[in-house]
Amino acid sequence: MTENRVTENRVTEPQVSGRQDVRQDVRLSVDQVQKVYQRDGESFEAVRSLTLDLHQGEFACLVGPSGSGKTTLLKCIAGLMEPTSGSVVLDGQQVNGPAKGMAVVFQEYGRSLYPWMTVEGNIELPLKVAKLSRAERRARVDEALASVGLEQARKSYPWQLSGGMQQRVAIARAVAIHPSVLLMDEPFAAVDAQTRAELEDLVRKVWKEHDMTILFVTHDIDESVYLGERVLVLSSSPTVVQHDLVIDLPAERDQLVTRSMPRFTELRAQVYEQVQIAKTNKTGATTVSAL
Repeated sequence: MTENRVTENRVTEPQVSGRQDVRQDVRLSVDQVQKVYQRDGESFEAVRSLTLDLHQGEFACLVGPSGSGKTTLLKCIAGLMEPTSGSVVLDGQQVNGPAKGMAVVFQEYGRSLYPWMTVEGNIELPLKVAKLSRAERRARVDEALASVGLEQARKSYPWQLSGGMQQRVAIARAVAIHPSVLLMDEPFAAVDAQTRAELEDLVRKVWKEHDMTILFVTHDIDESVYLGERVLVLSSSPTVVQHDLVIDLPAERDQLVTRSMPRFTELRAQVYEQVQIAKTNKTGATTVSAL
């Protein structure tokens, strides 16, 4: 294992096996982000001087103990919550609110879709806000529906669809705006195991087709290893990036074949070990490694 110890909770780019070919075109840069809440006259630090970079086309998963600040961090990155200090930069532009080149898919898909709008109406809404032409909106809606396999459901309403299909609509809406970075906050936590597996494969398919950068938050260690090209393990709160692991599985993945690979088991064990360390280690020590 090649390991890089980092001071001041900052992850740098070490020269390690498996990372030399990472492209240097940074899409998303999180620099020394800190989030402190004020509660009953007391301060609570949820995120501590956290730094990470995501490059064009990366698929990175965030895991960590419950209450480690994963959703708080994601909201800061998305521009939905102002950090106490530090900065978030998307495609060279500082993020001070919801950014044009970023889309978010939430866990609670039922609350993010408008029940009085059809499937295509929900997907088209942000395109109307962006003032795209009718022809361009139609083309993007068609493309997004095809990407998630919902062409036949375009005239249906969300309440007429299963939970898995509703989450497909939420993904299609995000894809339709052509984001350079897609943020996903435990999007499959509320669906059954079979649907979850289908949606995992769908997200990897969409990621490849649209060449976007994805940051995916999950509590599921197996899911993080199956989906990601990189897994970032967060420490306990106040959170920092405790461990940055390259997932060197084959690019083409299959629910049965990939999960039965010895390498998958090894990587899963590494992530699990780091999560257990995070539950007891509050020092914020950070490592970057690849085998």
